[in-house]
Amino acid sequence: MPSWFDTFTLKDRRTFWACFTGYAADSMDVHLYPFVMPVLMGLWSISKTDAGILATAPMIFSAFGGWIAGILADRFGRARLLQITILWFAVFTFLSGAAQNFEQLLVIRCLQGLGFGGEWAVGSILIGEAVQSRYRGRVMGSIQSAWAVGWGAATVLATLLFTQLPEAIAWRVLFFAGLLPALVALYVRRSVSESSVFLKARGTTRDAHPSVFAIFGRPYRAATFYACLLAAGAHGGYYTIAIWLPTYLRTERQLSFIGTGAFTSIIILGAFCGYMVASYLVDTAGKRITFLMFAIFSGVLALLYTQLPIPNAASAALGFPLGFFAAGLYSGLGPWMSELFSTELRAAGQGFCYNFGRALGSIFPVLVAASWLDVPLGRSIGMLATAAFSLVIIGALALPETRGMPQESALPTGHPLPDSPG
Repeated sequence: MPSWFDTFTLKDRRTFWACFTGYAADSMDVHLYPFVMPVLMGLWSISKTDAGILATAPMIFSAFGGWIAGILADRFGRARLLQITILWFAVFTFLSGAAQNFEQLLVIRCLQGLGFGGEWAVGSILIGEAVQSRYRGRVMGSIQSAWAVGWGAATVLATLLFTQLPEAIAWRVLFFAGLLPALVALYVRRSVSESSVFLKARGTTRDAHPSVFAIFGRPYRAATFYACLLAAGAHGGYYTIAIWLPTYLRTERQLSFIGTGAFTSIIILGAFCGYMVASYLVDTAGKRITFLMFAIFSGVLALLYTQLPIPNAASAALGFPLGFFAAGLYSGLGPWMSELFSTELRAAGQGFCYNFGRALGSIFPVLVAASWLDVPLGRSIGMLATAAFSLVIIGALALPETRGMPQESALPTGHPLPDSPG
């Protein structure tokens, strides 16, 4: 284990593993759909646009789920809400396997999105408040790497099921397996205690909770806007790639399920490494320079991966750096956002910005579906992913550098945002 893990108390370690496994479970459930999507397009005769809507709708609802969960976490505690959100998205992923048509699946996935948005908002704050400021990027980046673990689990599970079972049965069994993360909720309930930072803040503000709309006023207005833009770009670029890549590999690259799984695994390996490297850079080089570097490389690599007429072997090799830079952006989102809001508003502010950005970013996969009618899928993926990553550059240039800021004093209410435009 890394050296910073040795500084953890038993309580901190339990919190770390609860957040890590919860986020991995969240990721696994989310990444089941990209493997199911091309199958349902054939079985249910779903149009490309409707397939994009099924991918985007949960992301839009996650914006509401993240904000609501954040508001409740600021009132009732982080640990309790983490348990509830994990259980919520696990149950609705399971129910997705029982859907009989497009309309039913759309409603279920929208409800799943509420818990999906809430889990990250609550878990990232719970661990962010538990660690020292000098290690925050590395710790939260390590938590973020759980996304690659969950993505890998979904890839392995989908590959096994679709090679062993008929497609008409395999996709349902795949969603049924999404109930497994509910076990994580039981662990959270038994082993994880509340954040001491939250308990201390609640003791001083028990009778005077700030308005949930305070994040839209001074001194937070500019931070909220640009944090949403930062998240929108990171999500838009990542989801454009993650959601549509399996379909691209199967339709334009003509790969089998095993081949698609192998190509995706290379990107996932790159993503895991990207999370870890970026988390270190966030603490040492700073957030702004890390985001700028990763966003620029992500845009360039997205174009190269989808636009160049190269053989499959070369395309597979490009998958590692593509996953590395596109996923590495996420390692800094939690640390940067958690340092933009004071404790009594942190969950609401971070939950809103991350998930509202996710909702905005989810428009990009729909645009891929719409443009696919006129241009090849690969070209559409590359162009829109690059456009999304350009938003990251704008947000990173506008937000203040907060490296090393203590959680207890992050942008206290009534003080202007340093270096903030407006």
